[in-house]
Amino acid sequence: MHGWNFLLTLKTMVEARIGIIGGSGLYKMEALKDVEEVRVETPFGTPSDALILGTLEETRVAFLARHGRNHTLSPSELPFRANIYAMKQLGVEYLISASAVGSLKEEVKPLDMVVPDQFIDRTKNRISTFFGEGIVAHIAFGEPICKNLAGVLTDAIASLNLPDVTWHRGGTYVCMEGPAFSTKAESNLYRSWGATVVGMTNLPEAKLAREAEIAYATLALVTDYDCWHSDHDSVTVEMVISNLQRNAINAQKVIKETVRRLSENPPHSDAHSALKYAILTRLDIAPTATKDKLELLLKKYM
Repeated sequence: MHGWNFLLTLKTMVEARIGIIGGSGLYKMEALKDVEEVRVETPFGTPSDALILGTLEETRVAFLARHGRNHTLSPSELPFRANIYAMKQLGVEYLISASAVGSLKEEVKPLDMVVPDQFIDRTKNRISTFFGEGIVAHIAFGEPICKNLAGVLTDAIASLNLPDVTWHRGGTYVCMEGPAFSTKAESNLYRSWGATVVGMTNLPEAKLAREAEIAYATLALVTDYDCWHSDHDSVTVEMVISNLQRNAINAQKVIKETVRRLSENPPHSDAHSALKYAILTRLDIAPTATKDKLELLLKKYM
């Protein structure tokens, strides 16, 4: 982000059809050109950091460092609603979420990539809905990842033939509260459930993205085996940081290729009409203040 010495305050819609959320280790996208740093205010507060608008593969994208670019926010502190609402304000329709995870399976090795298709919620202190305060909505969430966006993402990974990287299509991401890592008992419990990876951030994002009618897919980047593994005690902090850095380099290559494919052939997504039958409250009698707060999500249904 060297040389980015100006800020823009968002007053009008700035189009960026594709959004990227970078997790631990991925705090910027080196390949972005024509960069603008945008401070966005939402009805749900301020996002984790300024959003970075730039051009990638001749396509305008919005990038956000999930934990702040200096990694100052723990998973439980993340302003999930502000982050997703800000993406919606920028016009994002497809959201790629990169996330560092621990592996729960022997065959899913450090430096591997997983594009999960399911989640298990083990969080305790997260608000994972925009609704309430007089308007009730129940989104369908049986398939929490947009399968068509996930397909573009996995095709991108497969096409790159990255050295030392094995990719896995499908699998279950256990989202835990943190910030402490799992106990061995918890780790073995998740393994008994058949889960693939464990992380701390992506499930609230996925729920909120669905409510915002944004197609969402996770690029899970494996840093290490979780504590269940017999080699866990030999894992050092230096090793994990090295894997984070290597994952970030690989993730940027994958995201660049995914953006290219999305710009050429944006897929259909059921997420883009997720609220059509989800809102149970009659909007004509709903509280005006709540309708105003959620106008961006509700306007096509009012």
